[in-house]
Amino acid sequence: MSENRVDGVDHLKRSINWKQGMAIALGVPLLILPSLGYLPMYVSAAAILIWAISVLQGFLQNAAYAEMATTFPKASGLPGFAQLVFRNENFKGKYDKGKLIGGFTAWSYWFGWNPILAIFAILVGGYLHGLFPVLGETFSEYQLALISGVVIFGGLYVVNWFGLKDGAILGYILAAISLIPLVVLAVAPFATGHVDMANITGNWWPSDWGWDLHHILMLFGIFAISQWSACAWETAAIYGPEYKNPAKDVPKALLACGLICLVLYVLLQTAVIGVLGVDGVQAQAVSPLIPVAQAVFGQAGSIVTIIMLVAAMVLIIQTAYLGSSRAMHSMSTEGNLPAFIGKTNRQGTPFVAMLIIGAFNLVLISMGNAAAILAASAIGYTLANGISLLAYVRAKKHPAFANLERPFKAPKGWKHVALVFGLFNVPFCVVGVVYLNSLEIGWTSTWVGFLVLALYLPIWLYSQREKGRPNGEPTEEAVQTIDATEQERVLDPTP
Repeated sequence: MSENRVDGVDHLKRSINWKQGMAIALGVPLLILPSLGYLPMYVSAAAILIWAISVLQGFLQNAAYAEMATTFPKASGLPGFAQLVFRNENFKGKYDKGKLIGGFTAWSYWFGWNPILAIFAILVGGYLHGLFPVLGETFSEYQLALISGVVIFGGLYVVNWFGLKDGAILGYILAAISLIPLVVLAVAPFATGHVDMANITGNWWPSDWGWDLHHILMLFGIFAISQWSACAWETAAIYGPEYKNPAKDVPKALLACGLICLVLYVLLQTAVIGVLGVDGVQAQAVSPLIPVAQAVFGQAGSIVTIIMLVAAMVLIIQTAYLGSSRAMHSMSTEGNLPAFIGKTNRQGTPFVAMLIIGAFNLVLISMGNAAAILAASAIGYTLANGISLLAYVRAKKHPAFANLERPFKAPKGWKHVALVFGLFNVPFCVVGVVYLNSLEIGWTSTWVGFLVLALYLPIWLYSQREKGRPNGEPTEEAVQTIDATEQERVLDPTP
């Protein structure tokens, strides 16, 4: 039995500080890679401004999430917050609809992060296929993607079996391998004079853009896609239950990640467009950093860039693997997924969740289209952010939560900011990304996204019956047990 098992619930261990949490989340800046050539296809050089606005949106949203993380120090980030705030212990009827809302939020967040493993495994296979011709003669890109997935997922599973602290150490190593060259690629084109600002000022906005309903819906969709990358550093708050001092560590980790994202996202997009021009970026939409490296460093630069990008992709797979496994663990311990998924080993690793996630992504790789997977994933991520911000508003106003101690507090009146961005995400960005997907790659990815999200309902219903609740209603003894456990587990800020 796990050493972290208390009152029948497997708990995560407090083992990391803010620097280690930041190291794991440092994979997030690399999420810009699939979209460096995507955004300019729609908004030209204004993509630079879109990234800046989206990262600033992340600061506004993540201030609310940081407060929630310190208010509920034993809840796992967005999934944990939403499940706690929307749940109603005194519900009457067959099922607790509030708990369903919280669980669905967590499921949406899980689906927002989880497919990152498949997306970047496909990209790794593609880069290896182009870098080593002998591999291209022996294996197809799909086969290389599948092999890459098996090797990477298996290797990360072994490393993280020994606990989150070792995952953070791997994060340090991969950050040095991938982030430093990424910074060099962001800065070197300016230092060598390869950036032509006329490429930016002369093509700032598409000439055929019109502020009609069609283009406004496209813009909402673009913000949803950019948010998937530029706001995702809230993952640092996911590890709230595993920080040694959540009150201090969570805000520090979030601030550090946000500043790194702001600088890198703006500089990278500016460098790429400044060197290649909008037309050049569109011609190399899959990986515009390769021709940038060739222009600045010569032919050898492209090889170095591909090797660096492969290392970077392993880092973001590590970040997504850890974040999505914690989301599943949180859902299981809250009774929103089957109990066996929440099992941890002696090191506090949710190993069952990691096995399920690895297998699920090997299936996703069979789709073979990273853009389609990303489009479906963005629907879940946008839904999760919107509902989680509304959960923050509820937590500030509901009598059961309003007077709880908040070691970190967002500025006064922040519930109004959270409400605005909650409504911005749901419904506007959700509708926008569905519309953009229909224009870009058809309806397949949208239906895949909605299908995965809809699967949550039967799984949730099974989980409620699994808890020993006839007709969905708990016995008096069960309620007392839940209340006692939750009071200790959720509201007690001590380890």
